[in-house]
Amino acid sequence: MLKLLSVLTFLTLTLPFLTHSFSPDHPTDRRILVLLDDLAFKSSHSLFFKSLQSRGFELDFKLADDPKISLQRYGLYSYDALILFSPSVDRFGGSIDLAAILDFVDSGHDLIIAADTNASDLIRQIAVECGVDFDEDPAAIVIDHTSYAVSNTEGDHTVIAADDFIKSDVILGSKKIEAPVLFQGIGHTVNSENSLVLKVLSASPSAYSANPKSKLSNPPSLTGSAISLVSVVQARNNARVLISGSLSLFSDRFFRSKVQKAGSPKKHEKSANEQFLTELSKWVFHERGHLKAVNVRHHKVGEADEPAIYRINDDLEYSVEIYEWHGKSWEPYVADDVQVQFYMMSPYVLKTLSTDQKGSYFTAFKVPDVYGVFQFKVEYQRLGYTSLSLSKQIPVRPFRHNEYERFIPAAYPYYGAAFSMMAGFFVFTVVHLYSK
Repeated sequence: MLKLLSVLTFLTLTLPFLTHSFSPDHPTDRRILVLLDDLAFKSSHSLFFKSLQSRGFELDFKLADDPKISLQRYGLYSYDALILFSPSVDRFGGSIDLAAILDFVDSGHDLIIAADTNASDLIRQIAVECGVDFDEDPAAIVIDHTSYAVSNTEGDHTVIAADDFIKSDVILGSKKIEAPVLFQGIGHTVNSENSLVLKVLSASPSAYSANPKSKLSNPPSLTGSAISLVSVVQARNNARVLISGSLSLFSDRFFRSKVQKAGSPKKHEKSANEQFLTELSKWVFHERGHLKAVNVRHHKVGEADEPAIYRINDDLEYSVEIYEWHGKSWEPYVADDVQVQFYMMSPYVLKTLSTDQKGSYFTAFKVPDVYGVFQFKVEYQRLGYTSLSLSKQIPVRPFRHNEYERFIPAAYPYYGAAFSMMAGFFVFTVVHLYSK
């Protein structure tokens, strides 16, 4: 009895801390592990952390080289997301390493990486695995002699006032970002053929990546708008990753700074760093742009129950409900580009679903005149939203022998030929027998 009580007490204490990746079944109460180079970052970057805590996230701060840190406990993940504010770490403590972080993302969890001018090979390797390449020169910093921040210039123009944002309301919110974002750090590039990686904040055409303390002897390897300052990744399993080349981007100093972009007469009382990162973190942590599909149904026209099998040329109806998570509740998702396929090796039917503007999508069509094993398939992918992949298998049979029409219109010529042959033979017989 005492052993049973001990086990129950142990499970009661530990199970609440064993978490899953974001799921439509439990979208709230999420825990985030924050790994820091220095615990002083808790105060120097407090505004960013407070914005997360105000939205219900529980933050667990640890030094990156703490020998006791671990992402898993008893085979389950203890955290829903990971923030790496430790650009100079060469080796993580405990059981965390490159493979453990990649497995964490592969399991559907979210990740924020903030690199800096002192980024270690480990941080660079994690970024490479996520589809981002930082400048190979460890001393290189993004420099812009045209779009630098006047209020923060130190002569080398490494504090940039960037305002080339991705055009996506779902990623950056519907409220327009008026002021520039202050950035000081290293640039990176993304593979244009990789559709999973998106540039959220790009450098201006006049920017380049080089060592500000030495003269340029060769053309810089990274120049212009090809330099990405902040990028995001949405993996095929809908895990999301944010990669920044600047740790100062998240700092209280940049959050509160006044900013004036070089060449612009307008001076902003506050940079857009706080708005930019708050809205972007909402997307990264699935507070926006996360879709779920429920009540996937199909049935014959005029009926309510799903059949076990369809017959060729049956008229059927298909419907599904799609909702989007808005941080506190599920709201109907409204779009005009959701399609369903009736699929066997290739789509025999492709229909755009109609919507009632309340989250319900529906259509009707006729089963093709081909029998076999078909699938209702919805493959929905849209910029900034999690992908939906729905599939329901259903067999289609031909007509039974007693289900065909007694007289098929297409066979009327053959019926006429048969009866005309009989009539002709009768006439021939009469003429042959009774004619002299």
